[in-house]
Amino acid sequence: MPQSLSRMVVHLIFSTKNRDPFLRDIELRKKIHAYMAGILQELTCEPIIINGVEDHVHVLCNLSRTLSLAKMVEELKKSSSKWIKEQGGNSRDFYWQSGYGVFSVSQSNVESVKIYIAGQEEHHQVVSFQDEFRSFFFRKHGVAIDERYVWE
Repeated sequence: MPQSLSRMVVHLIFSTKNRDPFLRDIELRKKIHAYMAGILQELTCEPIIINGVEDHVHVLCNLSRTLSLAKMVEELKKSSSKWIKEQGGNSRDFYWQSGYGVFSVSQSNVESVKIYIAGQEEHHQVVSFQDEFRSFFFRKHGVAIDERYVWE
């Protein structure tokens, strides 16, 4: 087959360093999500939805067939962190956590994941980030996490 085709949808979750509620300002949050969408487009990783709350972000996107997942995450976090730091004020103290969580999403589940990500504000009124993370990785996907290292 002379043509290479790919459709790899990924759900990426990462937190602010130490889960500091740095993104309390909803307008800043909207701007950083839009900025992240632009970064993904530059990387040819079509953004589907980006949303989050004051201490973490969810990204649903198509992974480019020519880019590794690790490189996509590195560029997304590095560029968005730099942008936030350029906003002034206490922004110079902003950092994303060094780690992240990611898993693949089948095409048949994309719509339900979009709805889930869109409802982050409501969801986190009753569920903590830590419980959400445990649910995604351990309970839903059977990925063992070592809690000594995951909560940077």
